[in-house]
Order: sequence, then structure tokens, then C-alpha cells
Amino acid sequence: MTVKLDERLLDILACPAEDHAPLIVGRPDDADADALTCTSCGRVYPVRDGIPVLLLDEASEPSQPDAKASRPDAEPKG
Repeated sequence: MTVKLDERLLDILACPAEDHAPLIVGRPDDADADALTCTSCGRVYPVRDGIPVLLLDEASEPSQPDAKASRPDAEPKG
């Protein structure tokens, strides 16, 4: 199921890690996942019942140490 967030909300949401990078919808390996992925550190945050859970403890770490969001559409909208 694809995450449906208002574009204005997605524009202001940021990764809670130190760099506060923009987030993109989906996972690097699944653009339709109920998740948001950091464009810098690659952490994946779940979206539960339409609500992004932006807690570092809830995030999935990237599988590679230097992994970043690598989908072709991973560029933040701006």
C-alpha cells in the first residue's frame, strides 16, 4: 500500500537524525511500502495508520553502512 501524505506535509517532514535531511515515500527496494526513507542516511521510518513514526528507535537502519536512498526518484522535491 502506498503512503498518501499531503505534499505540504512531506515538504516539512525531515529525518530526526543529526542532518535533518528530507524524506521520500517508500523504501529503496519498494516504492509502494508504508514507509518514509531519509535521502541522506537511508534510515526507513514506518508509517502506521497514515501517521509517520519519526523516532530513531523505530527506524530500520540501512543494510550498507554508507547506504542512502538510491531509488531513481529519490531526489527531494523542491
